[in-house]
Amino acid sequence: MARSAALASVVRCAGGGCLVLLAGLNLLACSADGPPERGRARASALENGAPSTIDVASEAAGDVMADGEASADMARRRGRPELMQSLREAAAAPRHVGDGGGRAWIATGDAIAAGTSGRWRIVYEAGPHGIAVGGRLFLQVSPFWGWSTPQVTEPQVAGFTRVSSDAAGVTLEAATVDQQLLAVTLGGRALRAGEQVVLDYGVGPAGAVADRFAERQSRFWIAVDADGDGVREVLAGSPGVDVGAGPAARLLLFLPSSAHPEEEVSLSVALVDGRGNAVVETAGRLELRAVDGADLGIGIPASMELGMPKGAAGAEARALGSWRIDLRPRGAGVLRLRGIFHSGTGKTFEAESNPLQVTEGGARILWGDLQNHSAVSDGTGLPEDLFLYARDIAALDVFSLTDHDHWGMLFYDQHPELWQQALEVTERFHRPGRFVTVVGFEWTHWLHGHRHVLDFAPPYVLLSSLDPRYDTPQELWQGLASLGGPALTMAHHSAGGPVATDWSVPPDPRFEPVTEIVSVHGSSEALDGPGVIYQPVPGNFVRDALNRGYALGFVGSSDGHDGHPGLGHLASSSGGLAAILSQDLSRQGVYDALMARRVYATNGPRIILRCNFGGHPMGSTIDLDSTAEPAIAGIPQSTLMARVIAPGELDHLDVIRSGEVLGRLSCEGKRTCSLALPMDDLQPSEYLYVRALQRDGGAAWSSPFFFVAGGPAKAPTASP
Repeated sequence: MARSAALASVVRCAGGGCLVLLAGLNLLACSADGPPERGRARASALENGAPSTIDVASEAAGDVMADGEASADMARRRGRPELMQSLREAAAAPRHVGDGGGRAWIATGDAIAAGTSGRWRIVYEAGPHGIAVGGRLFLQVSPFWGWSTPQVTEPQVAGFTRVSSDAAGVTLEAATVDQQLLAVTLGGRALRAGEQVVLDYGVGPAGAVADRFAERQSRFWIAVDADGDGVREVLAGSPGVDVGAGPAARLLLFLPSSAHPEEEVSLSVALVDGRGNAVVETAGRLELRAVDGADLGIGIPASMELGMPKGAAGAEARALGSWRIDLRPRGAGVLRLRGIFHSGTGKTFEAESNPLQVTEGGARILWGDLQNHSAVSDGTGLPEDLFLYARDIAALDVFSLTDHDHWGMLFYDQHPELWQQALEVTERFHRPGRFVTVVGFEWTHWLHGHRHVLDFAPPYVLLSSLDPRYDTPQELWQGLASLGGPALTMAHHSAGGPVATDWSVPPDPRFEPVTEIVSVHGSSEALDGPGVIYQPVPGNFVRDALNRGYALGFVGSSDGHDGHPGLGHLASSSGGLAAILSQDLSRQGVYDALMARRVYATNGPRIILRCNFGGHPMGSTIDLDSTAEPAIAGIPQSTLMARVIAPGELDHLDVIRSGEVLGRLSCEGKRTCSLALPMDDLQPSEYLYVRALQRDGGAAWSSPFFFVAGGPAKAPTASP
């Protein structure tokens, strides 16, 4: 996500505001606010009465443009050429030697709890080249998740800011020029090296409201346009303040979704506040019991004391308020645990875990969030903290940090040290067999759509969408091919949202075997699907891509910007998770499963979805002319079989055949639902998949089965 104030470290400004090219684009990219909530206007991310510039989506059918809409508007919905051009111009703009010069620090003001009010004194000291008359100094508070906009006109309103300097002869004219962005224009004489400007932020009675999500070092970004030519540069060392979690409000219990009898598994226990922020608790007492039948011989104690872990690993866990409890199921079946946590603060929290299926066979289900953003680009939190949250709070198996190549506050392609830091933290947290991390970034193209790139082995190279060598999908794939290592790309929010995917370019099957069908933006599956993405473009859904002949498996990922990888649905009306079917918890195992499309998607809940056609696993290409024995003995060749085990009450299962809902099975609120559907009339070039829906809106999508005659299908190839 990005707002115009956070678009770039370089933005052309003149007079009282910034270049019109960037106006009205405040919530376009991988939106930190996620999709508009259905049926009501979405609250402004700014709070305090400041307007939001994004269109509010209505119910799914109402979001779709009528057939008679102008082709120019259709093109605008599919791509943002004016934004692409403005980014190119900004990147090429000459910099004055003093742009971005000087230093800044917080003189007064403490850490703060998320969503509460405070005040801070920020001091800027001019660098060796100073700031000329007509030059500008900018204060950009973190433009994500609700910091009050700095303003100088209404003392009673949150965000009121007083600007001053003791440099004799220097005059200061301050004005809010965009959301969360204050510009200070210098007059009288130049600000010389070592002279200071003081910005007292939140000095009115209402203070300034902080980010509603917890993070370390939420930045007060300072930028300098030293000569007043309209080009500003951000101080990479801009100061920050720690934003802490609120009081504990929710208990989270996560089990793995699959295991074999006698295999040791871990129950993850964590506390979060009302917005999903990890909460520090000193200790507590946990009571556990099995629900829905037997405890599979794990011998759950009636209660256990959870104290502070010890050692280095314990320090990480203590900082996030989480615990792991080892269990060993003795028999086969489905296990759900209900826990009651009695906190040391005197409060009690209760929760139920996701289901664990214990069987002798069956592929292991790994849960991953393959797309997430930190405050390095346009999200919340330090990269390290996202890895900790993914591992210890969300209890994920697989995680990738995918900050933008060229978007947000500081860009990877202009700050290689940030890219190197991302590589370092990804490697540091990688623990095959326990927690797999994958190097990633987002290729942020405003014409062809956004794709995140996952790189599974060195060399790890950033290929920027603004680099003319890699500014088309074909060139991106060619660039990855030249590196020779295992890498994947995934289109996301492809049906609409901030920008739709250009599906006229066939995905290269060497690098794009799957697509992200759901995230915080909503679902890009189809108009008849649950939680349709905001601002959808007709003909641009994933199902339309399948109808073009593209063989794509389905994954979900959060596309999170709120510091909650794996749990994006806690803060939004939708989330996203990738279920990866692999016995091998390693980068190679994850890569192989994605390439084979042995994956499925959910919009957040950890729904178990087992699905096969004639014994072939989901994602398979199946030869209708084959007379070979069934892939699994005893399963008819032409029968679709599915079993769903859900955390919540299931409403129904849908079978989708070649673009249409073939049939619906009511699950009547049960939490386990199965189907067996003989299908003897399938034709070559058809596809088939299963969709499951809980009564609370939780959903899962299997990867499709693809049908051919006379051998494996030849996948569409990318245009040269």
